Amino acid sequence: MPATRRDMLRTTLLAGAATLVGGSAGRAATPALTNDARWIDGEAPAWEGGQSFGLAWPQGALRKLGGLGAVRSDGVPVAAQHWPLATWPDGSIKWSGHALPAGALGTAARVTIGRGTRVASAEPIRVEDTAEGIRIASGDRSWQVPRTGAALLTRASRGGRAVIDEVVLVAHAQDAPSLAEGASVTRTAYASRIEQVTVEQRGPVRAVVKIDGHHANAARAWLPFSVRLYFTAGSDAVRLVHSFIWDGDAERDFLTGLGVQARVPLSAPLHDRHVRLATEAGIWGEAVRPLTGLRRDPGEAFRTAQIEGRATPPWETIAPAVRALLERIPAWGDFRLFQPNAEGFAITKRTGHGLPAIEALEGRRARGLAYVGSPAGGAAIGLGNFWQRHPSQLDIADAAGDAATLTAWLWAPDAPAMDMRSYRDPLGMTDYAKQNQGLDITYEDYEPGWDSAKGIARTNELWLWALPATPEDARLEAMAKSVAVPPRLLALPQQVHRAGVLGAWSLPDRSTPLRARIEDQNDLLLAQYRGEIERRHWYGFWNHGDVMHSYDSDRHQWRYDIGGYAWDNSELSTDLWFWYSALRSGRADLFRMAEAMTRHTGEVDVYHLGPWVGLGTRHGVQHWSDSSKQPRVSNAAYRRIYYYLTGDERTGDLMRALVGSGAVLAHVDIGRKVEARAPDSLPPGGTAGIVKPAALPAGQIQLGFGTSWGALIAAWFTEWERTGDLRWRDRILAGMESIVALPRQWWAGGAVYDLASGRYVSGGDSISVSHLNAVFGLVEIQDELLPLLRAPRYEAAWLDYCAWYNAPAAEWQARFGEKPRGHNLAQAHSRLTAYAAQRRRDPVLGARAWREFLGGELPLGLAAHAQRDPASGGALLEVTGLSTNGAAQWGLAAIQLLALVDAWAPAG
Repeated sequence: MPATRRDMLRTTLLAGAATLVGGSAGRAATPALTNDARWIDGEAPAWEGGQSFGLAWPQGALRKLGGLGAVRSDGVPVAAQHWPLATWPDGSIKWSGHALPAGALGTAARVTIGRGTRVASAEPIRVEDTAEGIRIASGDRSWQVPRTGAALLTRASRGGRAVIDEVVLVAHAQDAPSLAEGASVTRTAYASRIEQVTVEQRGPVRAVVKIDGHHANAARAWLPFSVRLYFTAGSDAVRLVHSFIWDGDAERDFLTGLGVQARVPLSAPLHDRHVRLATEAGIWGEAVRPLTGLRRDPGEAFRTAQIEGRATPPWETIAPAVRALLERIPAWGDFRLFQPNAEGFAITKRTGHGLPAIEALEGRRARGLAYVGSPAGGAAIGLGNFWQRHPSQLDIADAAGDAATLTAWLWAPDAPAMDMRSYRDPLGMTDYAKQNQGLDITYEDYEPGWDSAKGIARTNELWLWALPATPEDARLEAMAKSVAVPPRLLALPQQVHRAGVLGAWSLPDRSTPLRARIEDQNDLLLAQYRGEIERRHWYGFWNHGDVMHSYDSDRHQWRYDIGGYAWDNSELSTDLWFWYSALRSGRADLFRMAEAMTRHTGEVDVYHLGPWVGLGTRHGVQHWSDSSKQPRVSNAAYRRIYYYLTGDERTGDLMRALVGSGAVLAHVDIGRKVEARAPDSLPPGGTAGIVKPAALPAGQIQLGFGTSWGALIAAWFTEWERTGDLRWRDRILAGMESIVALPRQWWAGGAVYDLASGRYVSGGDSISVSHLNAVFGLVEIQDELLPLLRAPRYEAAWLDYCAWYNAPAAEWQARFGEKPRGHNLAQAHSRLTAYAAQRRRDPVLGARAWREFLGGELPLGLAAHAQRDPASGGALLEVTGLSTNGAAQWGLAAIQLLALVDAWAPAG
């Protein structure tokens, strides 16, 4: 058959890919390849403002990014921008980032990246440094970013005409939670103060500008922020990734509003000014001065034009009875959409400041989009996860004046003030004995001063459109959908798997009864958590993205109020279970669940300034309430997959910030409660929060292998592959060599560690086995890391630990001369047995790994223990004995056993 244009372009791309191949030392040349990304929801969106995504490449396959092209699945070449995300040790590309212009794929289902046809964008991004700041342009659109002052943007134009005057960050706070708790309440306003502007990418498809500063007024600067502005070729919208750090005093700082505000100039007659709000079911539209529903009819042409957002006909053609009385029609200048919770929103409007609002509409879950403008131009703003991160709000104010303000409130002013105080009274628990008693009964490790939220952060995504005219409802509908459910291109699971990245993981396979039962159960567990997020309403500004730790079958409720059984905070690698499940399946629902968790756990559960910077908080009733601050929670292993699949710069910042997090452990003694010692030093300001380990030389600490050192090497490994800087590889090797030199090697569980050299320097003489050492990302990181290093003695020590951790008690005692202690979570550790079996090619160990997994704490026939709701078509409601620890570790073990020891799986 004759070759089609599509076939010819693909052939060219594949042929050109042969030049990508370069064998590394000791390896055969990798076959020629290209790399695809597809729409995660299965079809092209009606609107999208440009795409960026990451692709994985086998070692040695791709040496340079220059010359890469992009071709749609329908054969049409498109413009693309490429940059490295990570490299292999031989210098070849491991992960690459790519950007496409807005709407570049049309209705095509996927894009292919490889050598071949390269095209330029029809409206390339141009970045120009000016005296006023930075000017970014694409087609007839331009944006001005200042280098100082309050505004993130001072002008957004279409065809040379300003449609947005300025964009600022705003915050309001008061000194008491409410009048009910204080004799009076004093409120204070703050606006953004820019301190640094950095251009991170300059086009031609995408430009990225990072703006850092504080919210400030004349008396105070606080709430540090980092906002990235993403400009994409051909897009009407600027994407904003807004991050801020809570650094207030919880006893006197109560945030009553936090938002992004744009000023929109308006000159059209009031009846030609339009307001649009996206509800759950459509676009709610009004005019500032309505011409419909009047006692006197202006004429169908006027009514229809106003409803459709078009300019009304010449004024002299309106019905005379209306023309004479136009000024008597009230002008509605202020509009508000308030979402106080996940189950309800309300739209109100009023004629102006100081006047009462009237109710216009109520609904359930708004999609977070607002527009104000006229046929001469306007602006729209969208806030992602609008109802999920309640209380949120969209305001349009002064629409009857010369300029309207359009505000997306991340924390709604109409909501109660944000209260960051500790939930519990100290109850005199000032000594470690009483605190340990509290831990024993509630599983939460309380300590006065260590339950502070100061230093935690939150990241939100917004979109800001500069539009030439009021869009039709169909376009606004497409924009609203993109805000509520962002369209995304995602690498194909098969191609990521083929690249050999992210350790040992398997693609879904139901070709045998056992494989099918395992896949079904993993799906059942994931469905349970997806369902519980909705049923239990695990939503809210600080909560969205996390799940609960343990279930209370007596109350038929998760233990939301019982200490360490409440919020999960990454305990036992729930993040990784979600991510590997999303990675291997390519499912949109799992990707978004994992994405929300990464946005939460990397920000809310981690300290970004203060005495615990770089550490995370163990699970508790509040995300910051437990006094155990550890690197196992801030772990870069939990962020890597999202970063590499998306190239998300904010996540990259968070991981980079962790490379020095070990230094804080010189002052924060994780084991202080066990040692029952009182604090002998206080942080600046005198509040409890820092303990200096005693009886060790300066710069040396007691450091566990798995929960602490394992988390640190995840950050160092990531920085090594992102930068190629060998310091981080050498620091990992130093730790590995020093573990091997210890008398008990991995069986010591931890030893005295020198922060400057990165080596364990003493201790480790006795056996100390912890069931937690290998369940915080260590297995996954080492599985990817060890093949890239020359550390045979360390690998032998690690394999010994893997092979013997779950060994039968009699055999273990015969070898080590003492009874095994601390060998819990046998099912979770079956993947260690599997790793040793695969590396040693040992079928006996392989068979044992399957026995440990199938006979473990969570049975394979879990569906038989599930309670279902017949009223909702059999939806899963409750799983007897379920804990997130068990579910996450079961899922990870299942995925890894299928990858490592599938050949030795039992029949059936």
